[in-house]
Amino acid sequence: MHTVRDVKGLRDAVAAFRAEGADIALVPTMGALHAGHMALIEAARRPGTKVIASIFVNPRQFGPNEDLARYPRREAADARLLAEHGCDLLWLPSVDVMYPDGFATNVSVRGVSDGFDGAARPGHFDGVATVVTKLFQQTGADVAYFGEKDYQQLAVIRRFVADLDLDIEIVGVPTQRDDDGLALSSRNIYLDEEQRAKAVALPRTLGVAARAIGRGADVADALAEARTSLIAAGFEIDYVALADAETLAEHPAADRPRRLLAAARMGSTRLIDNIAIEPNY
Repeated sequence: MHTVRDVKGLRDAVAAFRAEGADIALVPTMGALHAGHMALIEAARRPGTKVIASIFVNPRQFGPNEDLARYPRREAADARLLAEHGCDLLWLPSVDVMYPDGFATNVSVRGVSDGFDGAARPGHFDGVATVVTKLFQQTGADVAYFGEKDYQQLAVIRRFVADLDLDIEIVGVPTQRDDDGLALSSRNIYLDEEQRAKAVALPRTLGVAARAIGRGADVADALAEARTSLIAAGFEIDYVALADAETLAEHPAADRPRRLLAAARMGSTRLIDNIAIEPNY
């Protein structure tokens, strides 16, 4: 696996891949890699495809009271893990490379970014949309892979790709989980042993609520019960909501795909999760 840190080196490497007749797959990350990221790499490894992983802790998607300074960074270990899983190129830009002096452009996506994490973390999705647009332009990728755990992020990316007529396929990869069901996340390392044991209440509670809603239970009652269960488990809730799987509009029709979405804090660690609910015909 080759590592590049400047745009010219990246484009030279991509040109060499193209000269071999290869397609380009991109897996954008912020590092602190785990099995969830490796599932994206594995999904991207198709015959005739070169896989580029990017690692960039994007300051534009962190709010002033969020964990940018303490976000885990382990470049050497991440690079070894990517190489072991067949990644072909690591794109490792600095903040100065990604946002040089005079940078003045912002990509903002209305609608799908307004609620949930968009409301809880103002400006977050502008930062995501801007950096992901740059990654698409820098790599010229044919396809990009994102985990469904960050479901609202995936919806935002799909929206601006469609709106801007970007020639790239967006693939969502199912959420990867620990044996007890907790979604894998780089932030799970912040949980102490007691918090980690309690955190499993998040996927379990969402599972109970999703099954109830899928059977036709009253949505408001199911969401209220989920909130009560999470608070009893020790969570401080940002939101628990049911949304249309494409538009993320609340109060979705039961004959459309829906997503049960939640964000909650265990101590100082903010966890998110979601579960698909198939249409009731």
